[in-house]
Amino acid sequence: MASIMTNAAALTALQSLNATNKSLEQTQARISTGYRVSQAADNAAYWSIATTMRSDNQALSTVQDALGLGASKVDTAYTGMNNVLSTIGQLKTKLLSSVGQSDANKAKTQTEITSLQAQMKSFADAATFSGSNFLSVTSKQVAAANDGVQPDAKIVSSFNRSSSGAISLGTIDINVESTKLFDSGLATDVKNQGILDRQTSIYSTAADQSAYDTAYAASIATGNTDIAANTAGQAAVTGTPVKIDNVSAFNLDITASGVTDDIITQMVTKIDKVMSQLTDSATILGAAKSSIDLQKTFTQSLMDSIDRGVGQLVDADMNKESTRLQALQVQQQLGIQSLSIANSSSQSILSLFKNG
Repeated sequence: MASIMTNAAALTALQSLNATNKSLEQTQARISTGYRVSQAADNAAYWSIATTMRSDNQALSTVQDALGLGASKVDTAYTGMNNVLSTIGQLKTKLLSSVGQSDANKAKTQTEITSLQAQMKSFADAATFSGSNFLSVTSKQVAAANDGVQPDAKIVSSFNRSSSGAISLGTIDINVESTKLFDSGLATDVKNQGILDRQTSIYSTAADQSAYDTAYAASIATGNTDIAANTAGQAAVTGTPVKIDNVSAFNLDITASGVTDDIITQMVTKIDKVMSQLTDSATILGAAKSSIDLQKTFTQSLMDSIDRGVGQLVDADMNKESTRLQALQVQQQLGIQSLSIANSSSQSILSLFKNG
């Protein structure tokens, strides 16, 4: 039936052309953005997952920055610790060489020792990065006298999301109380001094020194203050020993009153124990450095994996889309031609009304 009111062929051609144009717009959008899912309307589930994972990846990028900052802090402290270890070794050598020297030579040796002590303090004070120093600190009283300790330094190392969506952060903790070399807090505030400025008693005999050191270490191990540990150490020594009090690696003086060759010999023992403690502290920093390096590598790998996973969900296949674009462009041209033919068919009705 020929009708001038309804052109069924044109309507069909128009619907087909509209569908082709819509597909063409979608394909062009994918090519221009690079995504096959760029908004929730494209695929709500994939879009939601991709959005969450992109947010997590940004958080991981921040974690990576925090690890880099933490690594710099630990590297700085580790460098300072190594220099102190080298210097304390030289100090030990000077002490050994002073045994049996004349008073005049001991005075010269003490000048060198004082210089080394100042150098160690300089190394510790300079080991600062971004305001953090794990070697030279200042502890403050918390609630009572001599309860001031250094809190652990926390380096954000991971961003975790559980299956339920709960978020948590992981940290690498550094025991600064164990790595500190100097603590400039008030004597009434600080619980335990640093490795180099902790003052103890030095005795003239190995037996007395051993008794003192054993009791002192046992007291410290139970969580007591330096003051309490010193009291316990002195109580462990019987008789009337020859000793000097308040001696640290930082302030020992072989020219001080009452210092004999026997005392100097026990000073060497003290320095040897200090070196052992420094080695333990360096181990703590070294372990933290290793953990940070491993976590940095893992975090970067995790970020790359998330990027690949998100890409699998939402990225457009450009080879596929370019082929589809060419096909749709041909379909569009054919659709336009088909619509033109359908529209022109109604013109033939006019011929029925022309005079012969």
